[in-house]
Amino acid sequence: MTAALEHFEEQRPHLLGLAYRMLADTAEAQDVVQDAWLRWDRTQPESVDRPAAFLHRTVTRLCLDRLKSARVRREQYVGPWLPEPLATGAHPGHDANPESALALADDLSFALLLALERLTPTERAAFLLHDVFDHDYTEIATTLDRTEAACRQLVSRARRHVRTSKLRGEAVAPALHRELLERFVAACMSGDTTALSELLREDAVQLSDGGGQVVAALKPIEGARAITRFQIGLRELHLRNGSNVEAEVVELNGEPALLVWVDEVLAQAVLIGIDRTRIARIFAVRNPDKLSALSTRYVVPSRRSSVADAAHLERRSRDLASGGPDPGDHGQPQ
Repeated sequence: MTAALEHFEEQRPHLLGLAYRMLADTAEAQDVVQDAWLRWDRTQPESVDRPAAFLHRTVTRLCLDRLKSARVRREQYVGPWLPEPLATGAHPGHDANPESALALADDLSFALLLALERLTPTERAAFLLHDVFDHDYTEIATTLDRTEAACRQLVSRARRHVRTSKLRGEAVAPALHRELLERFVAACMSGDTTALSELLREDAVQLSDGGGQVVAALKPIEGARAITRFQIGLRELHLRNGSNVEAEVVELNGEPALLVWVDEVLAQAVLIGIDRTRIARIFAVRNPDKLSALSTRYVVPSRRSSVADAAHLERRSRDLASGGPDPGDHGQPQ
């Protein structure tokens, strides 16, 4: 491995983390990091005093360029826009997520990403570089081509906006977060309107992102009563259609989240924001483009055992072909 590649690979998780938080899109974040590598490879790395600072600066500027066109696309977006969910937890039958190192730098939550979306691109960059990635104002000023005083103001404004964002709930213990999510799915699946209503704040809001590709609420659903009617109506629709609905709690964006399959197709990823002991926000991502990476990573629960069996048989076949373990070995799938 060359010194240039070694420096780059050291920084890759941080670069992906920065790009994802800037763009809220994993594919675009990966494209930006690849572009940064091409620029880094064309330089003379041995002449760069601080490779990490150079690479962070490059990624930030590439993201700012992309955000110009992203703003236009999001203004034309059909219905509410939500970030692309990111798998951050391990999963049975899979190696650790290669992007899990993104969590090296604090908050990946949907609520933060949506709060960042309400900042200007330069405010977002300044806030992330300083408060999440611990860059000093001198480096931020060089990256953004602003004075240090201007960068301090950018960070200060961004902090105020993030702190006061209505989309940001309280930080709660993971166990409570998971419990509320499990109670939410149980109430939805059973049609228990009383249990569902009690889980929601009176002023709770649900946002659904279908991107104009699948059926989804085109406006925010506001209030516990309206959300309950919507969720129960969705259950009744599945019952009338004879659909097979399966759900599983996983970890997305560093928090417990829900994946829902309808007839073995991943239909949505659901994340929640919590205020004390009630659900204040529901984020339902239904856009197939934003679910494609999760569809590849997660297998519908009812098929998981058959997938494990198939993988075990494939391993046995390889072993036999190579003269490996005894054919009489009756080991079970892992």
